[in-house]
Amino acid sequence: MDSSALCNVPNRTIFLHDNLEVLQGLNSGCIDLIYLDPPFNKNKKFTAPIGSSAEGAEFSDIFREEDVKDDWLKTIKEDQPELYQYLNGIKGVGKPYNFNYLAYMAIRLIECHRMLKSTGSLYLHCDPTMSHYLKTTLDCIFGEENFRNEIVWNYAKWSNVSNAFQANHDLIMFYSKAKETKFNRLYKISDDKRKKLAKGYQINVANGVRQLIYYDPRKVKEVNAARYDVLVDRTSANPGSPMPDVWTDINILNSQAKERTGYPTQKPLALLDRVINASSNEGDIVLDPFCGCATTCIAAEKVNRQWIGIDVSVKAYELVKRRLDAEVARPHELPMERQEVHLKTNPPHRTDIGASVHETKYVYIISHPKYPDEYKVGIAKDVTSRLNAYQTSDPDRSYKLEFSHATHLYRQTEAYIHEHFENKHEWVTADLEDIKREILNYSEESAHV
Repeated sequence: MDSSALCNVPNRTIFLHDNLEVLQGLNSGCIDLIYLDPPFNKNKKFTAPIGSSAEGAEFSDIFREEDVKDDWLKTIKEDQPELYQYLNGIKGVGKPYNFNYLAYMAIRLIECHRMLKSTGSLYLHCDPTMSHYLKTTLDCIFGEENFRNEIVWNYAKWSNVSNAFQANHDLIMFYSKAKETKFNRLYKISDDKRKKLAKGYQINVANGVRQLIYYDPRKVKEVNAARYDVLVDRTSANPGSPMPDVWTDINILNSQAKERTGYPTQKPLALLDRVINASSNEGDIVLDPFCGCATTCIAAEKVNRQWIGIDVSVKAYELVKRRLDAEVARPHELPMERQEVHLKTNPPHRTDIGASVHETKYVYIISHPKYPDEYKVGIAKDVTSRLNAYQTSDPDRSYKLEFSHATHLYRQTEAYIHEHFENKHEWVTADLEDIKREILNYSEESAHV
């Protein structure tokens, strides 16, 4: 069975909702590629100019302490103990709102990792404002071994800076879900071939030979020559130079660009073409959790990928409809299954877990010989990872996992144990067997209430 059938959201869907709740409602392991261009932590508000196609679109790039939810931190602590330790360390580093931003991003990136297929990839677009913090965050969630590239998108831009070099690049962090990932190697095309394409030549691969085939541009409705710099060619003995991780051939959109909507942080289609062609195949599902003016959705549509976009502004839906009509094809020229864009204002409901089945985590008991008759009682999604997190702080690695119990009442059970026994900083003073018995009894009795 095609694994894309496991997705509980139809193709060509735009969600107008907080993206965390939408991400939490998507099935695990159902997405092939995620590209996200989130706020950069610039501590300001962005608004599309009056008179532009995107007029009315705006987003806040301001992160305050009161915006950080306790549940986010609890989940990060339970599921990603190393990340939790890292975020706590950030509180004393840099600007005071860096922690708020990273907590906001971390809880969403955890969900992104969950919903990727084992062969899936994530591309996180950022700039040097937070790129160093975000890379460490991604290392914690995806694993350092699954880091693929730090892509430098270099573009022409002038600003009146007198005491530093011109800031002419963004960064794109490329991670895979696992070692065996889907990746189509891309090649650069020489300037000579590019010029031929512009004059009416098309690249074709036939019988194992890469050819330049001439066509009459006057008889072709849409010429996609600009995108041939990222053609995948697995058969040619000399396909050209492999695409490097510094991209200098795609510029930012100027005010006269045809695809320009006026959205304040709009990225060019050529950039998304490259990402989508590299890490997905036809029919795959592409997700953009911060879809803005829907460039990812349009780029995915052009190369026959399925797509899901999420944004808080209704402009995302209006713009994707307008751009599909103007940049892809008229609705009546599309197959029936590609004529409708689904607008959703509520998050989806997962179908990969039963309606009566809740997420389970472990309530664990950890001991240390320095603290006799005291036991750390806490929650973890992965008790081995949690034990390792404790061991890293102990040169003798003397922490020991005494007991763990999986239950969907994990937070209620932990709270009960901390209230039932004398405790200090989550270390419970009691007999080990008594703690075990109370954990098991609470879960069994509460499950029948």
